[in-house]
Amino acid sequence: MLPHQFFKMLSDETRLRCLLLVAREGALCVCELTAALEESQPKVSRHLALLRSSGVLVDERVGQWVYYHISSELPGWLRKVILGLKESTCLQAQYSADIERLHTMPNRPCAKLAK
Repeated sequence: MLPHQFFKMLSDETRLRCLLLVAREGALCVCELTAALEESQPKVSRHLALLRSSGVLVDERVGQWVYYHISSELPGWLRKVILGLKESTCLQAQYSADIERLHTMPNRPCAKLAK
């Protein structure tokens, strides 16, 4: 993926929020993201499909759940950018409500995948 393609993809706030949460948590399923983002399942799934088709995210089935995580095949520059976004205090503050909703989600599936 070329840098301009990656940044264009992240120009959508829902995709940015999905990526930030997955990067922070290690792996998340669609139901966790819909609860955290307060968005519909079809909308979240559509954005995850784009992140997956671009190679940024990969999915893995664990029992009945499909978990999304950052691809280990990303080039170094892209991993550094995602790490920088994940560690950004400005973005953490701006999207702190997403994190709070995720961590207080009732009946949250237990992620088998490690962070």
